[in-house]
Amino acid sequence: MRDPKNARSGRLRTRGRGVSAPGVSENGRDGGYNAGIAVFSYIIGGIIVWSLIGWGLDNLWGTRWIVLAGALLGALGGFYLSHMHGLTSSREKAGDHRAASGPSKDGNTNAK
Repeated sequence: MRDPKNARSGRLRTRGRGVSAPGVSENGRDGGYNAGIAVFSYIIGGIIVWSLIGWGLDNLWGTRWIVLAGALLGALGGFYLSHMHGLTSSREKAGDHRAASGPSKDGNTNAK
């Protein structure tokens, strides 16, 4: 028989604790695909929202450049939010393994 305490979802178990950013697991490691989707949505969402604000101001004031400034501001704001939530940090968080750059240290192991 299942224990009802363990049958609850992870969302219920995190009550009372600080909620991490979208795409980041409870232990602070990056979420890989989920973190990428969160960064993408922050940036695209920022572009859409601030472009619409700029479009409205352009129509109100009779200008044509505020929509572009709004899109740029939205992209920068989305990247800033994702950076502040820890979604754009280095890959060292996910296991302290970095991709090897350059030849391997043990010789020509990949040579045929």
